[in-house]
Amino acid sequence: MTATTDLERARFNMIEQQIRPWDVLDLDILALLSHLRREDFVPAAHKVLAFSDLMIPLVADTEQAMKNGWCMLEPKMEARLLQDLAPKAHEKVLEIGTGSGYMAALLGSRAQRVITMELDPELARLARENLQREGFANVEVREGDGAKGLAAEGPFDAILLSGSVHEVPAALLAQLKVGGRLAAITGDEPVMRATFITRTGEAAYVTTQPWDTLAPRLAHFPEASRFHF
Repeated sequence: MTATTDLERARFNMIEQQIRPWDVLDLDILALLSHLRREDFVPAAHKVLAFSDLMIPLVADTEQAMKNGWCMLEPKMEARLLQDLAPKAHEKVLEIGTGSGYMAALLGSRAQRVITMELDPELARLARENLQREGFANVEVREGDGAKGLAAEGPFDAILLSGSVHEVPAALLAQLKVGGRLAAITGDEPVMRATFITRTGEAAYVTTQPWDTLAPRLAHFPEASRFHF
């Protein structure tokens, strides 16, 4: 068996054993996952983990990576977020938390334009290189703090937070078009929920929380108040 065959078998197993059982059943998304090479967005030291059901650190210090959210989310979570956010071919999307650029590549494969924001300069550089190498001319990496969004480029049809926050700031919701959707992981350990918010009017929103999960924190978002006695 060749190395290429091994890779394709691992990719197939990832889709069939991890992603489908997590209710990712959109055939177009499953086809995208089968041909967009996730391993090309994984650091060389961890390529063997590209199809594993776990978060992959993007810097050498694994503990620091997980603490600061510098990691790729599990394949099943990336796929489910993409499916449930449902970006469309005519839409403009904002992602906060670029990481290696893989989620931005998934979004860029579905949407017309993607702006993705990354706070860490080295990760922004890595993502930009990955996306340029893979030919994603419709995806732009912006280095900067995404906690306040990117009002100058809005409003957006969809916003994705590629990490967890205590709650979604109003400043981000205000950057959605009417009819636009935001996806995030909200709450605090040990229980977080996938949260999808649709803007239905000038100051009206509908929220659903269809599944539970866990994800590393995105930096600079407000945390819950803690009282000390």
